[in-house]
Amino acid sequence: MLISSQKLNPKIFDKDVEMQPIRKGFGEGLLAAGEADERVVGLCADLTESTQMHLFKEKFPHRFVEIGVAEQNLATVASGMAAMGKIPFISSYAMFSPGRNWEQIRTTIAYNNVPVKIAGSHAGVSVGPDGGSHQALEDIAMMRVMPRMVVLSPCDSIEARKATIAAAKTNTPVYIRLARDKTPVITTEETPFEIGKASLLWEPHNLQGPTLYTRSDLVGRVGIIVTGSLVHEALKAARQLEEIERVSVSVLNLATIKPLDVDAVVKLTKEAGAIVTVEEHQKMGGMGSAVAECLAGNCPVPIEFVAVDDQFGQSGTPSELVAHYGLDAPHIVQAVRKVISRK
Repeated sequence: MLISSQKLNPKIFDKDVEMQPIRKGFGEGLLAAGEADERVVGLCADLTESTQMHLFKEKFPHRFVEIGVAEQNLATVASGMAAMGKIPFISSYAMFSPGRNWEQIRTTIAYNNVPVKIAGSHAGVSVGPDGGSHQALEDIAMMRVMPRMVVLSPCDSIEARKATIAAAKTNTPVYIRLARDKTPVITTEETPFEIGKASLLWEPHNLQGPTLYTRSDLVGRVGIIVTGSLVHEALKAARQLEEIERVSVSVLNLATIKPLDVDAVVKLTKEAGAIVTVEEHQKMGGMGSAVAECLAGNCPVPIEFVAVDDQFGQSGTPSELVAHYGLDAPHIVQAVRKVISRK
């Protein structure tokens, strides 16, 4: 059941749940960060409205720079501005930034440890009709391996706004991963958010109050660790598993992939005894790999990975592609069944 202390949207499972693009929260957060600190500046690679940076541009035109289709310059100009005391936010499609300018981000931003914030929009297969060439499925791997880089992957527009505001207050490079398509609003203004802290969104009934069944009825216990746009799918899967399949499930939202909340991951794993990770990214090198690396040295258990399995994306509607690549609630349920059989 949903954890009441997280103060989540009560309409999460309703047909009329509010839908907003996660990138919209970035635009709103950047505007709020700019209002709070005049050192915040915005730079974009000719995708100002697509990345929602137009809100900042319209309010602070003298603090906005349109770099054009030149993502390498986008990173290097921002690094120079950061060295002079500014807090630059740069935005483009994730396939282009960090996809095209990874070396410039590495050498001029991370290596020099300047506080540039990189917003990679349109990540994952839910980009949809733009096709495989524009669907970044490797960006978490690329950015989490980079020293000094904080990696954020908010689950909805509200969390994206909070993540953006929080990123502006750090003295480190930050990568913020954003989805294009509208997704359900899961959190509220009252939902806690802190960089570096995972949030438990769902716990079994028997841990919070009266249970739907006795312990002897339980098929098994599993922890689902999820990030970004698929959090809603994980929650739908958890509800089915608990109410229909008699599986005791916890769902942990990793809005921060790096630094990983090791304590939360290990605690959940010790309680559950098996883990399923869920992400809209390649299986290799992503959030699931970060979790596996953590557990290999702290609490080895059976793990299943719900992610894109060594493939490129393709054109289609977002929902079609999420289902085709095995990332939706039914496939999460299958992964839980599989990992239970290995316990």
